[in-house]
Amino acid sequence: GDADAETGDVFEDDDDAAAPTAADREPLRTEAAFRERAEEVYRAFAHEYRKRFRWVAARHFHGDLLKALRRDSEQLIKLLHDTGDWNAAADAKLGALEDLLRKTHRRSKVLVFTQFADTVDYLQRELNARKLPRMAAATGATASPTELAWRFSPRSNRKQETVQDEIRVLIATDVLSEGQNLQDCAIVVNYDLPWAIIRLIQRAGRVDRIGQQAEQILCYSFLPAEGVDRLIRLRSRVRDRLQENAEVVGTDEAFFEDEDQRAVQDLYNEKAGILDGEESSEVDLASYAYQIWQNATKNNAALRKTVEQMPAVVYSSKRHTRDGPEGVLAYIRTARGHDALAWRDKHGDSVTESQFDILRAAACEPDTPAVPRHENHHRLVTAAAEQIAKEEPHEGGQLGRPSGARFKVYERLKRHAEQTGDLLTARGLPKALDDIYRYPLLQSAVDILNRQMPSASDADLAELVCSLRDDGRLCNVREEAHADDPQIICSMGLVG
Repeated sequence: GDADAETGDVFEDDDDAAAPTAADREPLRTEAAFRERAEEVYRAFAHEYRKRFRWVAARHFHGDLLKALRRDSEQLIKLLHDTGDWNAAADAKLGALEDLLRKTHRRSKVLVFTQFADTVDYLQRELNARKLPRMAAATGATASPTELAWRFSPRSNRKQETVQDEIRVLIATDVLSEGQNLQDCAIVVNYDLPWAIIRLIQRAGRVDRIGQQAEQILCYSFLPAEGVDRLIRLRSRVRDRLQENAEVVGTDEAFFEDEDQRAVQDLYNEKAGILDGEESSEVDLASYAYQIWQNATKNNAALRKTVEQMPAVVYSSKRHTRDGPEGVLAYIRTARGHDALAWRDKHGDSVTESQFDILRAAACEPDTPAVPRHENHHRLVTAAAEQIAKEEPHEGGQLGRPSGARFKVYERLKRHAEQTGDLLTARGLPKALDDIYRYPLLQSAVDILNRQMPSASDADLAELVCSLRDDGRLCNVREEAHADDPQIICSMGLVG
């Protein structure tokens, strides 16, 4: 810092100017070149872009910091000298990506994700030089990532008739990992591994969505070279974090494989707050179940009618051939209107808490023959219902647990209304807040809100909630429930 940077306070705020953008330049190689570039950047930041930043006065810096920065710079310059100029022709990782795009999946659409915009620019430049056709790249600096998404996935975006120059290979940062429908593609490549686990899930979630027609989604992940991985332990650290969640969530997906264990657990996470804290739940379990229903009944009106006319507490049993012990599956609706699945073995012990695994265990064809039930079938179902009622969260009072979508949305929008000083800042917000407080959220609303909360502004979230309410898709609005007991919807026995 300099004397001009000092003020009466540590920071001064001003956001009137735009941030500087980096021009294309030749790579820096010498200390003199670095000094010249640093002076140029500082002049720009200290004058025309000064108001864009919050400046820390020079007196707050310790002299040892300058020595440490100089020492780091010297080591980096030495590293540049030792490695020499970068030779893209010798880049084995780039070569492997090219082989994947040209040979392994030469006719398929491929979505390539990487952490940094510089990497996207590098891959685009080098693959263009190698004449890879029908390729495009998207970063935060791209004028219209959505337009590229439409060209890459016109069918899922209903743009078949208007899209020209359809894209086969799309390289992107995580700018495309949220809010885009890319399910024309069934192959995702992680060119590098993000530390935030949720990023892997969000990336795969762009293609693993309702409307995906491929039976299998392929996810490739590039790993650090063995020597590098020994130093940074990225692979083992990511694996450890994922495996810590494996006992409560289950999947048949894998981003990378080991001989003796699967490295990535759970794309299908039905509850917010399990992966990477409580920030997001990308995968929509309710939508998955709905897609099963649509596939089964779309061209079978008789089956739809039969299912819809089934009474409550209906049950059946089938021969169990999948992984896991025999026992009973139960579909329960709690007194608060929450839906839950349970799997008890024939001894009454819980098999798994993974709603996705339980749903998969129930899979069967319409002509699957029924078999006699276990003699303790009803007792097991009753025990499952009682346990679900007992474990239903009470933290947070009427709004449920603090990590749940209902609690977080209500508290966030309540603060938003208080801060703006006007409950009418969003259309119908007071009524929406009242509904959220009085009634449980519909599962579809939970899925939508969990996806949107991390990135939506308070105003946008308020508009979304009001829109869901207007469409009757926000809460399970019904007569006030006075029953304390859960409702058993149906059950299925698994007989070995």
